[in-house]
Amino acid sequence: MATTTVARLLFSRAPQITRNVRQVGPTIKFYSSQVTNYEYIKVDTAGEKKNVGVITLNRPKALNALCDKLMTEVNDAVRQFETDENVGAVVITGSEKAFAAGADIKEMRDNTYAQTIKGNFLTHWNGITLAKKPIIAAVNGYALGGGCELAMMCDIIYAGDKAKFGQPEIAIGTIPGAGGTQRLTRAIGKSKAMELVLTGNQLTAQDAEKSGLVSKVLPADQLVPEAIKLGEKIASHSQLIVAMAKESVNTAFETTLQEGLHFEKRMFHGTFATEDRKEGMSAFVEKRPPNFRNQ
Repeated sequence: MATTTVARLLFSRAPQITRNVRQVGPTIKFYSSQVTNYEYIKVDTAGEKKNVGVITLNRPKALNALCDKLMTEVNDAVRQFETDENVGAVVITGSEKAFAAGADIKEMRDNTYAQTIKGNFLTHWNGITLAKKPIIAAVNGYALGGGCELAMMCDIIYAGDKAKFGQPEIAIGTIPGAGGTQRLTRAIGKSKAMELVLTGNQLTAQDAEKSGLVSKVLPADQLVPEAIKLGEKIASHSQLIVAMAKESVNTAFETTLQEGLHFEKRMFHGTFATEDRKEGMSAFVEKRPPNFRNQ
């Protein structure tokens, strides 16, 4: 497995997205042919204003198993979208059969304890959690192990009606290592999380929605279009204010209630230092659409 040093090297060599585009459909366009330098993902933009980034995991023969290079590419693509002022939200999806069926076991099978400690194994997988722009997971098929963890790193999860979630690491003699015991517990509660982690059982899309893990369940063929619509709705607002709102919600998971309320109040106060807050309220009073400038 790659150590932190090797991971940084991979990041530095990841391809840069350019603007020479070719149209491939009515709502989605691919970035330039240079994007084919990505081996395990496809990168698109979508929506009427092309303001939603779309990252598609693309290891079909391995059911999109998450190898180190795939996660490096995902993190790089997210960073590229972070710098794109036209993109206001990002969708991460896989195939109809599998969002991601887990981490690449063949890749990690021969790791030793010393190697995982020295290389801080899996730490850089959390890169997408640093994004300021909202990330939507559109999950069809299997989201197991690392796939479930990747979905939970995102801000919102939409699921196809045949999706399956789970943390089956216990069956191969290990435990979740990229947030499975932590984010899952916060999302669905201790008892349900404990059952899933200790048995390796899977959660249906419908049960995941009831448990609060998933925001919405949709027919498989409508999943990605609906996720893009959600991204378009988010992208229609001020990116600056959206980032502040996202940070406030995330803070609720990491602090006490009183600390969170204090943080929220200060962020709310902070919006009054922005031009977009003034524009939004002025537009409301004047009964016209706002013209946000992300300032």
